[in-house]
Amino acid sequence: MPAVVPTERFDFRSQGVRCAGWLTMPSSTGPHPAVVLVHGLGATHDMMLPQYERHFAAAGIATLAFDYRNTGASDGQPRQHIAARQQGNDVVAALEHLASHADIDPDRIGLWGTSLGAMNVVRVAAGRNDIAAAVVQCPIVHGPGAARRLGLSAPIRLAPAVTGDIVRRVMRRGRRYVPIVGPPGSRAMVSVAGAEEGWNSTVPPGATFDNRIVAADALAMVTTSALRHARDVKAPLLVCVCDRETLMDPRYAALVAERAPRGHARHYACDHFAIYHPPLVSRVLADQTAFLQEHLRVRP
Repeated sequence: MPAVVPTERFDFRSQGVRCAGWLTMPSSTGPHPAVVLVHGLGATHDMMLPQYERHFAAAGIATLAFDYRNTGASDGQPRQHIAARQQGNDVVAALEHLASHADIDPDRIGLWGTSLGAMNVVRVAAGRNDIAAAVVQCPIVHGPGAARRLGLSAPIRLAPAVTGDIVRRVMRRGRRYVPIVGPPGSRAMVSVAGAEEGWNSTVPPGATFDNRIVAADALAMVTTSALRHARDVKAPLLVCVCDRETLMDPRYAALVAERAPRGHARHYACDHFAIYHPPLVSRVLADQTAFLQEHLRVRP
């Protein structure tokens, strides 16, 4: 694999909002197959995505990574307003931008999603006929299942902030926030033991993680699910299941693969965050690359 694969920074628009994007192309002559990289809750491009860009591009697959609206280097207000429907629209806009590129083969475009990004990948893929392949890893695909891992006390801790945020929204005042992740017993949306350390392990030196979410969005996230959408995913779908998943019962991830007509599950004896790091990341990337090369018809 080459030490450096050039990445082009660009912008595209999603429903009028400027989204920051990063396009990484293989060194060979196009048109190339490609995947849109869809990251997880509160994450930005800097948080682990470059390793996937470099790896897939070296394997002959172009990538388009982006920051959702209201986050990272993208525009949009209020900041850290994270809504599944809007994020799905951003994924669609990224697909359309990629398909219009002169060096991309529009018939060989796939989706790749990690963590909560898997939710968006499954929901978007279920509504389209032009997705050639889809891959999700450490997938958080069932909000109610994730909520059960948080425990019964979590809604009680979050209730004052959620109520206050709804009131402020009605009064057209600034939104109220809660941390995305924090230690057990905190008022963070995710307070499972080890989650804070795991999240921080995905933030490289020099990068920043805006650890907050609009409070009402936290409630909406735990009521959102992709389970019923799985049956409508027509594309080949690889689900990389973490069997020691800490943020959601992994049986929901396996269920997505079971329900998808062309779904396939691969299981890894790891927790939610180990999949991003050595030594496991090399094995997972090899599995994902083989799957994408087959279904995106990557030429030798």
